[in-house]
Amino acid sequence: MDRSQKTAAVAELNRTFSEVAVVVVTRNLGMTVAQSTDLRNRMRAAGATYKVSKNKLARIALDGTDYGSLSDMLTGPVGLASSTDPVAAAKIVVEFAKTTDKFEIVGGAMGTTPLDVAGVQALATLPSLDELRAKIVGLIVAPATKLATITQAPAAQIARVLAAYSEKEAA
Repeated sequence: MDRSQKTAAVAELNRTFSEVAVVVVTRNLGMTVAQSTDLRNRMRAAGATYKVSKNKLARIALDGTDYGSLSDMLTGPVGLASSTDPVAAAKIVVEFAKTTDKFEIVGGAMGTTPLDVAGVQALATLPSLDELRAKIVGLIVAPATKLATITQAPAAQIARVLAAYSEKEAA
């Protein structure tokens, strides 16, 4: 990797650190290409990214961002999972770590807040942004649905009574 490629890699990492809501540091110890591809596909499907970077370049890219606390975690073969949804990357990483012993979670950060392994696992148990939006919409729609059902019930009862009277008179 020559100097211009390193500069471009640092700039891209710095831009990533500036835009994301969470970064999870993982250690991959001999993962196969298939496992790595599977992890990247899962990340992409969830709207997250997974990058393997040289530790020195990642430390340089961390300067001037909220994720400066991650520099201590960058030792050995590490990968950086990140997403704009604070839960997506953590969820995928925790799920993937359960499937293989060659992949471990080192820690992470959510903005200026550093996270240990337990913090990343706790973050993964939270509902995602889309799930929260669906719950809010459901809560907003529920009263309207109940109101429509309640206002419709008396009219249905009146219709049944009138139908019963008409059947009684016809007989």
